[in-house]
Amino acid sequence: MLKKGLKPAAGTLGRRLREARLSAGLTQDALGVAIGLDEGPACIRISRYESGVHQPGLDVLSQLAEALNVPAFLVTENDQLAQAILYLSRLAKDDRQQLDDLLAGWES
Repeated sequence: MLKKGLKPAAGTLGRRLREARLSAGLTQDALGVAIGLDEGPACIRISRYESGVHQPGLDVLSQLAEALNVPAFLVTENDQLAQAILYLSRLAKDDRQQLDDLLAGWES
């Protein structure tokens, strides 16, 4: 659910970027500065990514994912796949090993 005064993000990438930023408790300006943008245009650039006016390149997507401490789930078009990637990235190390073992059994 959007907070009062927020406009809906345009497109899948913009929506996911906004959700991840808000979940991380960052302002658009703080996120922009975290990826190396100057303070002045940082808020505007992130706003344009979220609204779909501009599409970030892969290098910027990687920086955004790192700054938000999320995997690069932002780019997949499939919402279920994106949610699974995000969930899996948050698993504890032991749980990831168990999942790896399970998946390795399916490959046989």
